Amino acid sequence: MKASSNKCFSSQVLPLFFTLAFTTLIHVSCWTHSPHFSSFLVSKHEDEEAPSSSSSFPLQTFASYGSHDDEKLDTNFKHKVTKKENLRDHKYSNLEKIESKLAKARYSIKEASKVQNLTYTHQYQEYVPHGSIYRNANAFHRSYLEMEKVFKIFVYEEGEPPMFHHGLSKNIYSTEGMFINEMEKGRYYRTNDPNEASVYFLPFSVVMMIEYLYVQGTYDRTSIGLCVKDYIQIISHKYPFWNQSQGHDHFMLSCHDWGPVVSAYVDNLFNNSIRVLCNANTSEGFKPEKDVPFPEMNLKTGDLTNLVVQGYPISHRTILAFFAGHLHGNIRYLLLNTWKNKDEDVQVFNELPDEESYHTKLRSSKFCLCPSGYEVASPRIVEAIFAECVPVLISDSYVPPFSDVLNWKSFSVQIDVKEIPNIKKILMGISQRQYLKMQRRVKQVQRHFVPNEPPKRFDIFHMTIHSIWLRRLNIRIRGDDH
Repeated sequence: MKASSNKCFSSQVLPLFFTLAFTTLIHVSCWTHSPHFSSFLVSKHEDEEAPSSSSSFPLQTFASYGSHDDEKLDTNFKHKVTKKENLRDHKYSNLEKIESKLAKARYSIKEASKVQNLTYTHQYQEYVPHGSIYRNANAFHRSYLEMEKVFKIFVYEEGEPPMFHHGLSKNIYSTEGMFINEMEKGRYYRTNDPNEASVYFLPFSVVMMIEYLYVQGTYDRTSIGLCVKDYIQIISHKYPFWNQSQGHDHFMLSCHDWGPVVSAYVDNLFNNSIRVLCNANTSEGFKPEKDVPFPEMNLKTGDLTNLVVQGYPISHRTILAFFAGHLHGNIRYLLLNTWKNKDEDVQVFNELPDEESYHTKLRSSKFCLCPSGYEVASPRIVEAIFAECVPVLISDSYVPPFSDVLNWKSFSVQIDVKEIPNIKKILMGISQRQYLKMQRRVKQVQRHFVPNEPPKRFDIFHMTIHSIWLRRLNIRIRGDDH
């Protein structure tokens, strides 16, 4: 059954799905136990110091790889057989084969995390992660290589454009559209065989659902939520994969503020599935151990050229801190109320004068203020990185993109909302030597946020896939006979 272009699945067929029984019970166990990355041995590169052993964002991704006995890790993935059966003659199920590959990947990443100064052996590659912008460069590099080797994504074919299999690749929701459209092209990671997939993509666009289902001015999101609920009922009836894992190995993606709200219409989608969200707000149910923070980017025309231009030299960055944006939530109100027209060093505008260029201001500033609006995400973070301006994150509950592998403290400043009156004092307290290091790291981290057509290794598309890969590594799906 497919969705039409202007309406979603009929709710009249839903009672049928609730009567279905599934005979195979699948257990989902989480490998994550430690909430910190402090067990890592971090390699140094050149004169850069190692990141702090404590983490501002308690993601559990890599720490879990070393939390289990190696032999048990491999043995637990073997199918139990009777004494009469010969293990060598036993054929693994598809699920067991997938989990066996993931177990080997976990072990490989764990071993790489123990080795310091490993990256020099990989200089034949076009880019090798190194330096303090990473929590552990060796572990990340090994994880990325393992992902390229074994990770496979199945995209459900049900549903029709424009609400499914299509997204807008311009304006504030551009990253959502670019990801959906790239998965539809199938150039990377996609498999047409659902039995060999590591994860399953639910290819709906919340932005497009709002365009076709939402009645302007009503603030009623029920129709969108029910559409998602109907879709999951359809794929759970046609395929066994949602039911066998209760959604743990499925993922959705949304850059619209309503993405988290829409996901709440299906309990297992909200609580179990991997949700890739620009609105990565922990106060609204975002769980970093299973959900993925997604970069927000404002591509007004969808043009991918000249996004990163040569930044101004430090000597020409005469503004200490800069922000321009409309009143949009309490944080920005406090920022504007405290600093607007108050100090030439901290330039804050709710609207730039016509003669001023926004991007020139970015390139002329040492620090770029990135306060949350009504929602926590802001395209200013990526804009600052592209302008080689050190981002200053001002938020209460935001989890920055790719913070499972990136050490944000090495190239950004994080200021609590209550410290907004002290912004100048905090930034002036950063020495010139430390600032130069941070600004150099901003240049290094740019490659991870740049969109390309076609995608390039380590860019925003592949980094998003890698974040999904890490969440999948954090769980193990197995049958009840184990």
